[in-house]
Amino acid sequence: MPGSSTSHVPALPAMGPVTLLRALLKFPKRRAQRPLLSALPELVTEYRLDRLPLDDIARYRAAFGFKDAHIPLTWWYLPAQRAHLATMLDPRFPYRIAGLVHMENTLEAHGPAAPDQPLLLRTVLRLPPPSSSGALRCVLETSGSADGKLVFACASTYLIRRGERGGAKQADAAPEFPGAPLAQWTLDAAAGRRYARLSGDWNPIHLYRWSARLMGMRAPIIHGMHSLAKACAALERDNGRRTARIDCRFRAPITLGRAVTLRMAPASTGFVLEAAGKPAVTGTWTPV
Repeated sequence: MPGSSTSHVPALPAMGPVTLLRALLKFPKRRAQRPLLSALPELVTEYRLDRLPLDDIARYRAAFGFKDAHIPLTWWYLPAQRAHLATMLDPRFPYRIAGLVHMENTLEAHGPAAPDQPLLLRTVLRLPPPSSSGALRCVLETSGSADGKLVFACASTYLIRRGERGGAKQADAAPEFPGAPLAQWTLDAAAGRRYARLSGDWNPIHLYRWSARLMGMRAPIIHGMHSLAKACAALERDNGRRTARIDCRFRAPITLGRAVTLRMAPASTGFVLEAAGKPAVTGTWTPV
């Protein structure tokens, strides 16, 4: 890319079979060799996305029912996820990738990006101190910018290690929103594979019953960002406005075959996705 300020930055790795195998087969350093948490510096990576894949974005819009020819805010998670995975594959990340649990996600729109304008994706990985119960999390913050102007920001929190049972826990009751459902859908057996074709995320826990069981799951579950995209599209259709910011907490996995219900709090930006009669995803939605 002659003349581009990102020409010296490596290209954003694809979410292909080789990357997936590297993620599944990456094992942490032995405990004796692992650096102390307090000694780990912030891990920063930069990658470039040469141009927007307009055909892929159009398929994403159609799959989730987004209206108009805009870039859905939740689509930006896909290049951010590629940057996240590449960052965790860096040898300086001392933990195993397989088994990480996506707990929270925030996406925020900041400005437009031209289809042929290269984007710089800068990711900062932070390791907050363990919780009082011993739970360990990591936070990956990715910003996408074009010619120095911020286009989007994405922050994802992953659980690395669960805390001890009986440890101190903060009260965190899931909100319940009364009223009629805003949207409902049922996940069929192929929903995970369809989303994998859109996203490149072929994690076995989302594909088939046998592949999920190989990974220690009793049944395949849908990708959390599939659920958030469905919610985002439904909220935009219901309100007639695009999304400026959406954040969520993934509270419980949703198995394939389940019916999902979206509710929104009256006179509020809060929403909840229910499955099997319980809150599975909660969050807030901010329109433009």
